[in-house]
Amino acid sequence: MNDIIKNIEDAQLKADVPQFRVGDTVRVSAKIKEGNRERIQVFEGTVLKKQGTGARATFTVRKISNGIGVEKTWPLHSPIVENVEVVRNGKVRRAKLYYLRSRTGKAAKVKELVK
Repeated sequence: MNDIIKNIEDAQLKADVPQFRVGDTVRVSAKIKEGNRERIQVFEGTVLKKQGTGARATFTVRKISNGIGVEKTWPLHSPIVENVEVVRNGKVRRAKLYYLRSRTGKAAKVKELVK
């Protein structure tokens, strides 16, 4: 039974998954359906966490909109996610950046990784 589920999930995977890490600032382009029309909406923010493997892999992006923190969790291999573009690389030492939720202003920034 496990092999059957694994084969189905492997067929769902995207071939061109971008490389990004926790702390990176990313621009997620998502398809939005409004009635019978489809458009692409961009959500730009810092990656708080990545979790899961295979078809179940997800990532959470946080941004500040009008002084209010907004978080969205995206399935990595979903057809709704058009593409993920890395704007800048962040320098962090944690796997989950939950501490950014309690910070505002400049304290909520992540240092940029200079290569």
